[in-house]
Amino acid sequence: MKFSLNIIDWQARAPGLSDATEWQAWSRLQLPVDPAAPLPRLTALPMMTARRLNSGSKLAVDIGLAMLQHHAIDAVVYSSRHGELERNYRILHALATGQSVSPTDFAMSVHNSAVGNLTITARQAIVSSSISAGLDTFQQALCEVLSLLHAGYSRVLLVDFDGALPEFYHPALPPQMPTWPYALALVIESGNGLQCETRSGSTGEEPALPQSLMFLQRYLSEERQFAVPGERLLWQWTRA
Repeated sequence: MKFSLNIIDWQARAPGLSDATEWQAWSRLQLPVDPAAPLPRLTALPMMTARRLNSGSKLAVDIGLAMLQHHAIDAVVYSSRHGELERNYRILHALATGQSVSPTDFAMSVHNSAVGNLTITARQAIVSSSISAGLDTFQQALCEVLSLLHAGYSRVLLVDFDGALPEFYHPALPPQMPTWPYALALVIESGNGLQCETRSGSTGEEPALPQSLMFLQRYLSEERQFAVPGERLLWQWTRA
C-alpha cells in the first residue's frame, strides 16, 4: 500500500508534555513519557463538559477544539485503540458488584463519545468518524483520512488518543505497554509532503509508545525516512 499527504499543523498532549517546545525536546532527546507527571491544563474545553469526560477524552476534545479554532476543517476522524475503557470498566464493575450503573457512564460509553462531544461543544455539524484497529489504530485512521480527502474534503482533522487504562487490566498487559492518557491532533491535506509505503518486517511486539506518538517522535526528528511498526507490517515514511 502506498499513499501520500501533507501535515499542515499538529498539537499533542501527554503527562508532562503540552506545547511544541516540550515535544520537540522530547523527540530530540528520546525522552520517555513520565506517567506520574501532571496532565496538561485544558485550554478550550468548557468545564461542564470536561467533568463528564474521561482522561483521554478530555485531552482529545480539548485539542480538537483548539484545532477547530485555528483551521477551517471539513471533516474529523477520531481514533482510539481502547476507546472509553475507563467508563466501560466502571459499568462492568458496577454490574459485577450489584451496584446501579451511572446513566452518564452508560450514555458516554460508546466509542464515538469523544468525537460526538467535539462536534456538540464546537456547535459544528461536521462529518466525523471514529476508528479502532488494535495496534494499527493510528495508521488505519490515516487510511480513513485519505478516503475523505479522495471524496472531496480538502482539510481533515485527525485526533488519535487513549485514556488511562484501569489498573484491573494491567496484570494482563505487556509490561512496556503505555497505560497513560494522551492525544495527538494532525490537520491533514492532500499533497506529497509525506509518502508512506507498507513493508514486511514488523515483529508485532507491543511498543513502549502509542503508534501515533511513535510517528510524532520520528516526524519531529526531521529524518528523511523513518518507519513506524504495526501489527504485521512496517509503515515506511519518506519526506519529499
